[in-house]
Amino acid sequence: MPRLRILQLGIADYSRTWDLQRSLFERRLTDETDDSLILCEHPHTYTVGRDGVDHLGRHLLMNKVELALHGIQVFEIDRGGDITYHGPGQLVGYPILDLNGYYRDVHRYLRDLEEVIIRTTGTFGLTGHRIDKATGVWVDTPRGPEKICAIGVKVTRWITMHGFALNVHTDLKYFQHIVPCGISDKGVTSIQTLLGRPVPMPDVEEELIRRFAEVFGVTTIRPEPEPVLP
Repeated sequence: MPRLRILQLGIADYSRTWDLQRSLFERRLTDETDDSLILCEHPHTYTVGRDGVDHLGRHLLMNKVELALHGIQVFEIDRGGDITYHGPGQLVGYPILDLNGYYRDVHRYLRDLEEVIIRTTGTFGLTGHRIDKATGVWVDTPRGPEKICAIGVKVTRWITMHGFALNVHTDLKYFQHIVPCGISDKGVTSIQTLLGRPVPMPDVEEELIRRFAEVFGVTTIRPEPEPVLP
């Protein structure tokens, strides 16, 4: 059974976390470390994946002055997908996995990440589901299906980077300043919004770790966090 290092960073700067991902990727490539799962929250940040760079002018609805006023950073990154938001109250996960130890199938990997989130939200009484050709996890609401978790990954030489962003008690107004994931006809929601009550982040984080181990068939270990953050 593969071992998975769990790195719980709390609130961590996006650029430093991205550096940590790249460092773990390089070490995983040379088999110097086990698979890892980074879990954290970020300060207010918009990230733009490869599919969103050409649409940035239409999908980011704030100018540089407004971004600075709200203290929001913007990063163009090398994952798949379009633009999304990261911020406090959102559980972000970055799995650094060598898929040679699981399966060489990116489509299956994405479906397994969705399954982790579906099982996690199910523990809190929510029914998450998939939508064909729209990677992520959705929940039906009176307004129609709304996204509760965005997913965007990069796989190089079968080692993964980037990952998922689950809205726990996220301030959803920050999604109003973008076209989330380039999808304009569906909304965004959170666990707290759907339940109408607070859910502690540590409870969600521990449940997600358990479900990740279940879906991917790994044994989790918890070393000290990498000493480079926040």
